This record gives sequence, structure tokens and C-alpha cells, in this order.
Amino acid sequence: MSGDKHIPQRIVSLQPSATVTLRDVGVLDRLVACTKYCADACPEVAQHSLLIVSDSWRAQAEQILATQPDLVLASVPYQVESISEILKAGIRFLALAPRTLAHVYTDIGIIGGVVGQQARSEVLLARMEQRLNEVRCRTEELPKQKVFCEQWGKPIMASQPWVAELVEAAGGAFVGMPGATLDAEDVAAADPDVILAAWCGAGDRVPLEKIVQQRGWQELSAVRLGRVFCIQDELLNTPASTLLGGLNAIACALHPELFPSAQGMRQIDWQTVA
Repeated sequence: MSGDKHIPQRIVSLQPSATVTLRDVGVLDRLVACTKYCADACPEVAQHSLLIVSDSWRAQAEQILATQPDLVLASVPYQVESISEILKAGIRFLALAPRTLAHVYTDIGIIGGVVGQQARSEVLLARMEQRLNEVRCRTEELPKQKVFCEQWGKPIMASQPWVAELVEAAGGAFVGMPGATLDAEDVAAADPDVILAAWCGAGDRVPLEKIVQQRGWQELSAVRLGRVFCIQDELLNTPASTLLGGLNAIACALHPELFPSAQGMRQIDWQTVA
């Protein structure tokens, strides 16, 4: 670890993705505060005595200033008033807004560079790209399956572009426009082969049987074949190395014969909706 005074030593993270990346590049010990959601994606924070602060949407400058940070890391979604308050306080602030996997990779590299751990971030990025390529190579010659993946249920909102990229790498064709709001009828018209639900903030608690019944999806191909899955929120909605877990879960859902097991996923109880 360099003693360069310009490298941040006291860091506040306002999003789980930033916290995960700090862990991955080996500087979690510099974290002085994070959000209550960070432990879901990065359980290691429980081993540290950290101040809990509001996230990027509800960030409070006074709360952050109390930690005497050298750097604050934040990511979308933002609320303009909250960010303006932080900037006016003169806090060194790095704001990220990833949408694609390329953005996620770039953000990891940026964080690694800012904290003086560029080499570690490059090793991490190489590992992520290698795993993505491994899955893609195993599935690219197989027939494409139609996959609908949602990040919220009321209203129904399709998952982000980086999730669509993971679906495609796992041998699927993403249904709908990533990040867009859809009606239940729109999804039914596409008749996906696989349905994935990873609701923001819901962990692994998406009520699969209930939403199928409420939306009248009982006759969809995915439902009749029992190919409806809940994937743990942090694996698809945290743009960091955690996406590798999401990739594994998607690959298992689409091709259980090739990827027989994955953590963080649950399959619908088909008999309750049959």
C-alpha cells in the first residue's frame, strides 16, 4: 500500500456496487461508512465498525461530513438535491452511472485507479471477462431461448442493459427493451421460454406463484414448463463482480444440463399455479 497522501484512506460508499469493488481490490479496510444495503451484496462489511449512511438517492452531506472522508463513491439512482448538497460541502465525490457491462468494467477500473489498486482491478476485470467468454463459448451454438427478466413488479420493469448482455452470453434472447416498463400483456404476447425475476431490494423473496396468477400468465410456455425463477437481487442489480453470480444463475436457468447448479436462485412451485 502506497503512502501517497493523495490516495484516499477514508472512503464512504453510497452504493453496494462500490462497496463490492472496494472489497475486490483489497481496500475494504479504508471504508468508514456505507449504506444498510451494502451488507446484502458484501457481507464482509459486518466485520467492520462502520457508520451507516443514506444511499445515493437520499444522501445527506452533514451525515457524510461527520465521517471526515477523503472520498465518497456513489452510483445511480441519484436525486439532484442530495448530490448538490454533497458537492456544495466540498467533499471529493466520484459519481458513477453504469448501464452496460462495458460501463461496469470501466467503473471498476476507475475505482481501482483512484484507490491506488489499478493492478488488482485489472486482474478482477480479466477474471470477469474470462468467465463471460467461457459461458458464451459453451452456449453460442445452441438454439436461442426467449428470456424475460424483470427488475421490478409494480409496474413491470425489464432489467437493465447489462442483464440483457448476461442473458445473451448465456444463450438467451432478451425479451423487450432493457430498463423499459411493460404490461403483463406485452410479456404474454412474447411468450418467453424462461422468466426471471430479480426485484430491486427484494433479495430472493419475489412471490413467483402470486405474480403468475395475478398477471394471468398460467398458459405461458415458461410457466407450463416450470421455467420461472427468482434470482437474488444482488446478483443482477449490483453492477460489480457480483454479476458473475447472476451470470451463473441465468446459465443454470437456461441450460441446467450444462450448468447444473448455481447459488442465489429459486424455481417456481409449478403445482401451485397449474
